[in-house]
Amino acid sequence: MLIRSILSQTTKGSLFSRATCLVSQKGCLFCGRPSNQVIDHEAPQPQNEGSFIVPDERPLPVITSRKLNYPEPYLPPKQAWLESLQTHEDQKLGLIDLHPLIFGVYPRIDVIHQNIVWQRTYRNINYECTRSRAEMPGGGRKPWPQKGTGRARHGSIRSPIWKNGGRAKGPRGPMAYFYMLPFQQRILALRSTLSIKYAQDDLHVIEELETPTDDPEFLQELADVRYWGDSVLFVDDTDVLTRNVARALKEIPHFSAMPVYGLNVYSMLKHQTLVLTLAAVERIEERLLHHMHTTRRDSKQKVLRSPSSSQYFSTKTKTVIDYD
Repeated sequence: MLIRSILSQTTKGSLFSRATCLVSQKGCLFCGRPSNQVIDHEAPQPQNEGSFIVPDERPLPVITSRKLNYPEPYLPPKQAWLESLQTHEDQKLGLIDLHPLIFGVYPRIDVIHQNIVWQRTYRNINYECTRSRAEMPGGGRKPWPQKGTGRARHGSIRSPIWKNGGRAKGPRGPMAYFYMLPFQQRILALRSTLSIKYAQDDLHVIEELETPTDDPEFLQELADVRYWGDSVLFVDDTDVLTRNVARALKEIPHFSAMPVYGLNVYSMLKHQTLVLTLAAVERIEERLLHHMHTTRRDSKQKVLRSPSSSQYFSTKTKTVIDYD
């Protein structure tokens, strides 16, 4: 009601600022006025009558929708603001749609915990190794006769019950703790973690990973102004950083960057805020949706029906036909 009263009090020919109106090709999405009646007060003012200086900035919004693969008919898409790293202020470039099966699933805390335990365990190697009685030096002769001394029977001073003797059933390293979680369980953990970050408003989408300066204080002040917290993880589609971003992140130990192929549950939960580029969002949705819906039958048939193979496996009769 407040917005309606404000809009009713304004005149038809009044001009609205771009900060309060979201402009599209047809007009403002809030007040319905055409785009020629919405101006940007931050743009340079005309020097003479009839002559205007055209700003270099692109018209907003840059993007408002995306084509989602494998659309879900019963779940509406999630939406996120498209932001930029060019200024400290949170400049909105538009709204983008996110796939509900990637950023809007019910979080499985048990699967996330199993993934965290796996990531912290599978690369560990125990190098501890103890010597048995056979590996200890000495102890080849019987310490005293079997009978006649009144003492207990012993055959070697390197027995495990003796001091400085060999150890029975001790660690025999190196021993690896490597194991693998099921593939779909790892996919579900990634989807659950991304959904948690989105639900807690700790996920932000930027147009590109580029800053106007290589000063690390610029990124720190940007994170403070936008309330991104103490630790931020930047994810891009490529593993090559620009000069400004690489120099700035090098001086900030609690800010990290990684490519899409290195994205994991432990790193996302370790950092308070997750910042994805638009290309990274496209790549993440493409790979996760592909693994969720593929049956891998096409790839198997390509291998079995390769021209280099002298045998052909018939899937209908389940027999092997030899061309030779």
